[in-house]
Amino acid sequence: MPLLGGVRPPIAALLAVLVAVAATTVVLLRDQERASVDSAVLTVQERIAEDGALSLRASLDESVVDLQRAARSFDGVGGRSDAQILDGLDAAYDKWRGKAVIDAGRGTLLAASGETIPLGSVGDRRTADGVIQPKLVRLGTGEVRVLVFAPLAARPGAGPRLLVTSSSLSVPTPASGDTRATSVLGPDGKVLAANGPAEARKALGDAGGEFAAARGDGTGKAPSGSRAVRHGDSRLATGYGAIAAADGERATPAQSLGLTVATAVRVDDDPVALSTQIFGLACAGLLIAVALLVSLLLYLFLQRPLLRLYVESRRVADGDTAREVSAPRFGEAARIGRALERLRLRLLGTPHGVLPEPVRRRVGAGFVLALCAVLVLLWSVPLLFLVQRGDDTVAVPKRLVTDHQLRTETTAARVRKALAEGYADLAATAQTVGDLKQDAADDLLDRMRAESKRYRSLYVVRDGKVTAGSGDRPQDAAVAKLRAGKVVQVNDSGKEPVIAAYAAVPGQKGTTVVGEYDPRFLVTLVSRPGMGRVHLVDVGCRTVAADSREGFLAFDRLSGHGLDQLCQEAARSHRSQSRVVRGEQTVITAVAPLQGTGATRELGWQVVSAQPGAWTTLPEYVAQRRTMLAGLLGSAAAVACLGWLYIVVVRPLRSLAAHAERLADGDLRTVLFPQHHDEVGAVMRTMELIRRQIHEEPRTRVVAPHGRN
Repeated sequence: MPLLGGVRPPIAALLAVLVAVAATTVVLLRDQERASVDSAVLTVQERIAEDGALSLRASLDESVVDLQRAARSFDGVGGRSDAQILDGLDAAYDKWRGKAVIDAGRGTLLAASGETIPLGSVGDRRTADGVIQPKLVRLGTGEVRVLVFAPLAARPGAGPRLLVTSSSLSVPTPASGDTRATSVLGPDGKVLAANGPAEARKALGDAGGEFAAARGDGTGKAPSGSRAVRHGDSRLATGYGAIAAADGERATPAQSLGLTVATAVRVDDDPVALSTQIFGLACAGLLIAVALLVSLLLYLFLQRPLLRLYVESRRVADGDTAREVSAPRFGEAARIGRALERLRLRLLGTPHGVLPEPVRRRVGAGFVLALCAVLVLLWSVPLLFLVQRGDDTVAVPKRLVTDHQLRTETTAARVRKALAEGYADLAATAQTVGDLKQDAADDLLDRMRAESKRYRSLYVVRDGKVTAGSGDRPQDAAVAKLRAGKVVQVNDSGKEPVIAAYAAVPGQKGTTVVGEYDPRFLVTLVSRPGMGRVHLVDVGCRTVAADSREGFLAFDRLSGHGLDQLCQEAARSHRSQSRVVRGEQTVITAVAPLQGTGATRELGWQVVSAQPGAWTTLPEYVAQRRTMLAGLLGSAAAVACLGWLYIVVVRPLRSLAAHAERLADGDLRTVLFPQHHDEVGAVMRTMELIRRQIHEEPRTRVVAPHGRN
């Protein structure tokens, strides 16, 4: 008999796998150590830190790209003094505290505006490809500034120039009342900027070295984590996230600074302690009993009858036809045994041996497999769908709800800032594009669209006509709805939203630079892990963008979990709100308006999010997922092993029964050959030997007398 084929290995494998699943169930459903803070709260702190790192990275990278683009624009126009260049930056951007033009060779100041820039700290931070990286500088007051550089073309008779700006290192996550603190840590773990209460800030300072060390080499996915700490009598949940390039993207200028964003918040909610060990032991014990019962059924009604058939068929094929065939009582094995008995009688001289008792064909090996599958499923299906279910009575910590609202507010701030930055880019481009010829203007707009990746089209409108452009064809509605200094939602119906920013060209009445935002760019702004379903909605609570996992219909109304009502209430109050909605499932919902002044103040947009409680790491839902995993493992084991048995044993056994009956009915021409070298194949081979004996028997009776003459 084969070692890896036949009926024995699948039965043994099923028993071993089910016992392994039972052991896994004990491990999955063991009691968890009582934590000082719920893991769901810790996970959210990590997400908040990652959001902060993403916002800070985007802000720093945007500053570098904007300054370099502005420098190229001024070089392309030419004829402007250093002071006029700084005035153009002042007109377009308000994010830099200080601006200066210096002689790159001698380091002397040529022009300055705003806060004084420490020229002794400029240095040379060129990379291998000639790009000048940003730099962190600590002032005498202890404040930290970020210096950004962009080269300017040299003038006749003078050396190369350098455009330098300084900006504050802002903390990306706002303080939450008197309990949350957020810090930006340098490469050495020292705090460069922070907000929030002193207690939480001190805890972040103490752990800053560990957080900064965890950032690794800064390549690939940004390292992040969370932990619970005690500071005096307070319990704090902390999270950290390093600034790194996004997945699939190359390193960015901000990454070279080696910054880490860390956050800490005081937790007052007591963690939930959930005991599941006894339940897990009971499930494991029951599964072991099921495994033994299934193995016994398969042995008694599949393995043993098949082995008996092999012995009986071998005996008949060897010529021992004196004793009656000991046939099994039901199923395919009984059919084969009955056919074998008829063949034995045929070998004894009875033309068509007839057995008086018919064999029942309704119950066979397939029924045994189905019964075994039902037994295993009776154990696994309740684990999958019925027991250990997190329901609407699950307690959701207040901190979890508050932090979900904070993440929604952060997303709204990120959307507002991205739209405002887009308008600022257009305003900077408007400073020079009016003086360029069409070909040069097209090239400028092409570079701008390729660098920012936020626009689907950029163009210049002069007296109602498009005179230069880049990207997709301008929307007629956007061209007709010129509103300089604004970011405007052009339509409120249709297949996709049209969002455009308008910046007037100084000194040229009727000339406007227009940028239409790419809807996919808006989707990337609201797609963040761990927030559930996120919608960006307009003033009528119609969907403008949503996270990319499930897709969305433009201008569709919000549905489910009271989101539409929550959105309307927030629109009336102009304040962020959050609540826990209970029903068939527990859902944490929040809404945050795009607050602020400037080009986006008239949009009236809001960010609405809904996070199912089952997607969090609350203990009840963790126990539910682990219970479902145990049930899924049990079901998978039954399907795999019983399917294996069906393929290698039951199907060939049915084919063997049909061949044996045809042979017993007199079909001596069909050659029987085994498909596999196992128990069924061995019985098939002995049937073929018997067929040959019966087929050759008449010839033997005729030829033998002639041979004696």
